[in-house]
Amino acid sequence: MVAKTNIQRWLTAILLVLMSVSGIKAQEVQLQVQAPSQGEVGRILRVSYIIKSNGTDMPQGQFSVGDFEGFIKRFGPAQSQGSEIRIINGRQSASFTISYTYTLEPTEQGTLKLPIATYSAGGKTVKSAQKSINILPASSSPDSGSSSGQAHGRRGQSGNSGNAGQQDTPAPARSSKNNGRAFFIVPSLSKQRVYEQEAVVLTYKIYFNTDLSSLSNDEPRFDGMHVQEIDPNGQRYPTVEDYNGQRYSTVVWKRYLLFPQRTGRITIPEVKFEALIREIVASDDPMDYFFGGGSLVQSVRREMRAPAVSFMVDSLPSPRPAGFTGAVGNFNISSQVTPLSLKANEATTMRVTISGTGNLQLMRAPEVKWPRDFETYDPKSEEQTQLTASGVSGRILFDYIAVPRHEGQYDIEPLEFVYFDPTARTYKTLRTEAATLDVARGEGHQKSTQEDIEELGSDIRHIKTSTPHYIKDGKVLFGSVRYWMYYATALIIFIILCVAFRRYAQSNADVVGKRGRKASQAANKRLRTARKLMSQKKAAEFYDETMRTLWGYVSDKLSLPQSELTKENVSEQLSGRGVDEAVVSAFLSALDECEFARFAPGDPASTMEHVYGKAEEVINQMERCLRKNKA
Repeated sequence: MVAKTNIQRWLTAILLVLMSVSGIKAQEVQLQVQAPSQGEVGRILRVSYIIKSNGTDMPQGQFSVGDFEGFIKRFGPAQSQGSEIRIINGRQSASFTISYTYTLEPTEQGTLKLPIATYSAGGKTVKSAQKSINILPASSSPDSGSSSGQAHGRRGQSGNSGNAGQQDTPAPARSSKNNGRAFFIVPSLSKQRVYEQEAVVLTYKIYFNTDLSSLSNDEPRFDGMHVQEIDPNGQRYPTVEDYNGQRYSTVVWKRYLLFPQRTGRITIPEVKFEALIREIVASDDPMDYFFGGGSLVQSVRREMRAPAVSFMVDSLPSPRPAGFTGAVGNFNISSQVTPLSLKANEATTMRVTISGTGNLQLMRAPEVKWPRDFETYDPKSEEQTQLTASGVSGRILFDYIAVPRHEGQYDIEPLEFVYFDPTARTYKTLRTEAATLDVARGEGHQKSTQEDIEELGSDIRHIKTSTPHYIKDGKVLFGSVRYWMYYATALIIFIILCVAFRRYAQSNADVVGKRGRKASQAANKRLRTARKLMSQKKAAEFYDETMRTLWGYVSDKLSLPQSELTKENVSEQLSGRGVDEAVVSAFLSALDECEFARFAPGDPASTMEHVYGKAEEVINQMERCLRKNKA
């Protein structure tokens, strides 16, 4: 027996050595437990024991768990399996999961400990960690709570709804009751009256006292607003909350950051939600009593609607000061010019940093006043922002590049930044510090020693250093054939320049037409920015930039202000200009895909590639149609 044991040990050691040499790792197994931190007496909850392993095959072992003291086991264990294969640098690895899920009903309050599970495979045994659940006492009777909640919905929020401080919150949307169980959604707004471009947060909060296994909803309609969802991929964890005398589990389902683009009352229509509810029903089949205790768990699909909400948008005070670029919020500004000493024909950069909270992504770049003989370029921007309940918080960097053409000392005037503070209800002006540039003579720049001599009268002239040109007698230019040819050529060139300058002035005077003609060029520039974001795998920034590209194109092409940019209005304008219905439908479809693609499952890279290609194609098709109809 001893000899056999030693042989097994040697074989195990040799196998481990061979696996390490060949790059194959021994199978590692972990056992984890997932359970809610809180529960309620009589309220169904689920506990899952999850086995995770790394290796080449699904683990084959024995799972066991002790008794659930303080609980009634309604269903389980429900077993499920999953696998994942990864290939990194040519090396393949795999991971497997096996989960055992129990549906339990607590029977007593207090801190109840879950039993420790064990899993044995390949001669090894792993155990789960100790997990406890805080069980609260049972709330009031479901029937009375449900009727109370309905009465509350008719009266408005007078009880403790968890949204204290909210005004005009609509009545909660409630599904049909089932055995006293119910769920509903309360939409709420962080503010009921805001200024144009001021941030307001829309929250959809779920209240339920039933076993809610899944929930989906239609996207709300946000007409006349710039919208961004706060933490769309974040984890949602339920908490327990008393609502009008009834205890519910609550989850913040969706949060949207809204920037109204027009004034007046804005209404967000009702939203449809679909839920999948796990219900325990009694069975009349004697076999069910033998196998499942006389009860079955089935999933039922139910529908409910969250009511519409509205808020008032006030116009920004008039008159708006000069230099106002549309910034609304609370901001700071700073600037830095580098380098301050340079040579002629070399570039200098002014970096302007605007930080704070507000509509950072919607403001225009402030204007920098460079000296007259500087060659300047359009500013480049970089965003370093995040979404918060107060708006977009962070900073935006603007880089302005200028090239001085002559030597000297130049003063850069302070940059003024004007924004509207909705808290103080007034416009505020920030100024940066002035800067001085020292520009030295550039390389290859020759300067005459007489250049700084000032002519003081008719008796002092510059000394002529060039070789004089002598004209032979009898060869005077004036009156000759060559003279008249020069004269006629100069006259023709003058007429051509006058006509060209007149057309150029008329073209620049037509600001609306100029925007329309350059709409395609601006859209292509934004698409290049979207392509860069796609290559950097920044999905949220990519979809925002693609939507700004589509909306910006039709705004410039159709000369529509931001307040009139709705899908219905754009569709009507395009159809009125003779654009094919197929192209209009493709444009609206591209907008919808940008709105929903970030939440769609699947490969994010291929989804971004598809959305990018569709946006580029629809802009090209629309440009061809508009040019054809104009011709």
